[in-house]
Amino acid sequence: MKSKRNRIVPVPLYIRKTLTKGAANHNIFSNALKPYSRSYFSILWRRFKQLNLDIGTSITIYSFRHSGAIEIFKRTGSITKLQKAMGHSSINVNLTYLREVAELKEENMTMV
Repeated sequence: MKSKRNRIVPVPLYIRKTLTKGAANHNIFSNALKPYSRSYFSILWRRFKQLNLDIGTSITIYSFRHSGAIEIFKRTGSITKLQKAMGHSSINVNLTYLREVAELKEENMTMV
């Protein structure tokens, strides 16, 4: 949570099929009313990296968000769909996620 906001994330159908709707306060990760601590996934990721030395030190949990953004853009070809999926308030933010795809600049894109 870089901006301390909850993010809306598109969930693929094959995952939605396995999720079942529970009580509003039910946590899907801990399978209990009480969620894991805020650092739970960071600790798991750090342990996983220690056991898998082929993963570079620069790869973080947040890196997966960048990978997801690139994949959304490759599949849709749409900056505006990417913006909606990622919850960005500005198209400029998308450009930082897509820097690996191409040298994109806002002035080269059509405005919707």
